[in-house]
Amino acid sequence: MKRTVDRDDLRDALALAAAIGVVGASFGALAAAAGVPVPLTIAMSLLVFAGGSQFLVVAVIAAGASPVAAVAAGLLLNARHLPFGLAVSGVVGDRWPARLLGAHVLIDESVAFSRARGSGPRARTAYWLCGGLFFVFWNVGTVVGVLAGSAVPDPGAFGVDAAFPAGLLALLLPALRRADARRVGFGSAAVALLATPFLPAGLPVIIGLLGLVLAGREER
Repeated sequence: MKRTVDRDDLRDALALAAAIGVVGASFGALAAAAGVPVPLTIAMSLLVFAGGSQFLVVAVIAAGASPVAAVAAGLLLNARHLPFGLAVSGVVGDRWPARLLGAHVLIDESVAFSRARGSGPRARTAYWLCGGLFFVFWNVGTVVGVLAGSAVPDPGAFGVDAAFPAGLLALLLPALRRADARRVGFGSAAVALLATPFLPAGLPVIIGLLGLVLAGREER
């Protein structure tokens, strides 16, 4: 019997999708402000579809670093998707087309949304619901942001240049309720700040990953 979408899940997924669309618009605006070509910005959202990595790539490029450093930083940040894929492999499906598409729409929010609903049919429906909605809203938001950002002659005058760190801080704050997240966050920030005067732009962000050694082990 085909399972229908749970009404509460649909409501929550739409709320999350709307928020992701807003973040996508900020990404598009920041990319435009950083001088990233419009086709490349849109292609990044379509083909990469990983908000944190896309923001990081734009920030590294805006700081004057090489494209190689930007790509390396994005790949390192996206490495977390490997364990995420293992966590949702049971709900994505067994056939390779489903797994391929499921891997493409895998982001933090869709994994968390699905895992919160167990591992049965409801979790599978929730994963694909979120994957589809989030992908559409993110890409629509990117286009809106690119058009809006391109129309702003001096982004710094409107504070658009501060949107990137503010957006990342907003994403980070809820996680800081956990002690291990606070250790990693503050440790990574300290390492990146100390490395900034001595390394080319973009590399301090990568070096900041050393803060992960402060995560510790999960207490059972």
